[in-house]
Amino acid sequence: MKSVYRYLLIVALLIGALSAYSYGSQTGVFLFVVLGFVLEAGFWFGLFPIKRRNQR
Repeated sequence: MKSVYRYLLIVALLIGALSAYSYGSQTGVFLFVVLGFVLEAGFWFGLFPIKRRNQR
């Protein structure tokens, strides 16, 4: 069940990023383009998480 929430969050981040890019390009407000970039970064880092090795 945990993976279902993860995938829903990833899809929500992608939709949010696309919406922010679209609104930013229509209105010319650069803040929405930056918000879209942040949401897209969250999408990519959520899709491919950084795996850390155990250093013992």
